[in-house]
Amino acid sequence: MVKSTRHAKYELYYHIVFVPKYRRSHLTGKTKERLETIFAEICEDKGLELAESEVMPDHVHLFIGSPPKNAPSLIVNWVKGISARKYNQRYDDRVKWTRSYYVGTAGSASKGAVEQYIAEQEGGDE
Repeated sequence: MVKSTRHAKYELYYHIVFVPKYRRSHLTGKTKERLETIFAEICEDKGLELAESEVMPDHVHLFIGSPPKNAPSLIVNWVKGISARKYNQRYDDRVKWTRSYYVGTAGSASKGAVEQYIAEQEGGDE
């Protein structure tokens, strides 16, 4: 769904994947439920849309919608940093994330469709 700010219309979604330190398979049970709640809190606080989340035993998938003012790297830093801090302050067991992550964009138009649209615009202003 297209959203808007005062000066922009946008539809930006990011698929984010990251793993706990040492790729330990401990994101299950109560830990999984707690993290899902924390991810939802972070997105609400930062004005992001948490479209989908899946906490697997050894990695996390998030599908987050964001206004264009937020860089993908900033969103990842928020989610990883704040989630670890909140989790570790609230609960006795610890969560630590690796420094690495994957982020990919997703939207309503494919790369090929955008390239075709741009190519079709070249002769339109004459």
